[in-house]
Amino acid sequence: MKSQHLQNILLLNLGMFCISTSGALGRYISLPPPLTIWYRAVFALLFLGAFCYFKKYRFKFDVKKEGGTLFLTGILMATHWVTYFYALQWSNVAIGMLSLFTYPIMTTLLEPLFFKTKLQSLHLLLTGIILLGVYFLVPSFDLESGMVQGLGMGLLSAFSYSIRNLILKAKISSFNGSILMFYQMVVMILVLVPVIFIFPNENVAPNIPFIVFLGLITTAIGHTLFLNSFKHFSISTASIMSSMQPIFGILLAVIFLNELPSWRSIIGGGLILLTVVVESWNARRDL
Repeated sequence: MKSQHLQNILLLNLGMFCISTSGALGRYISLPPPLTIWYRAVFALLFLGAFCYFKKYRFKFDVKKEGGTLFLTGILMATHWVTYFYALQWSNVAIGMLSLFTYPIMTTLLEPLFFKTKLQSLHLLLTGIILLGVYFLVPSFDLESGMVQGLGMGLLSAFSYSIRNLILKAKISSFNGSILMFYQMVVMILVLVPVIFIFPNENVAPNIPFIVFLGLITTAIGHTLFLNSFKHFSISTASIMSSMQPIFGILLAVIFLNELPSWRSIIGGGLILLTVVVESWNARRDL
């Protein structure tokens, strides 16, 4: 039993590591983010489709009942990915990933709008800590600064991701996770198809290996391992473990991009990750 538990923990951390590669890759790939995301969605669709077919998952769904929700959440997922990659390009991996990780507390604050839940006083305290963490992430709030613009994009990415998750939970929580990602990739490809005509494609070929990595390792394998971890851990425990993503991502940026986080980013990131852990423990206590 102990060996199986250890194996499950290692697989969950492997999933977190795979997902965290998006930070360094998003910073390194020399393409406009909308173009990168379109190609990423294409490869992710191929890998997820093959995986779902092999696992014999059911692809059919009720178009009238669930089609609108799938389309809306696919748009929100596209917004989440594109703005996240802009955050990485305009600032750095530390600010891009840490600003994205404000999404757990955003989700908690927005949840009363979707479900019959009450906002707890703890959540207001955590919001204050988040704001303090955001303050530390940037040296000065100059709107023309790339760091501030990147932070803004990261927060918008977090907001889009929070809304997407809440809509899914409220409307179609019974969907298989891999099938859900598959159809969101379909929507993303359709919505973003104009970008292949708007942006120049000359630099796509040299970046294809990295985009394939994004589609296979970061998206298909990373998210599949994360979703499968729910069979062995509570969602709260998995959420706590997910706070390793920015740490992995920042370490990868240090190793491959020689991008060292500032002391302000370390303090701000520590405060943001603290709220993730506290809220996850609080949610587990309420179960």
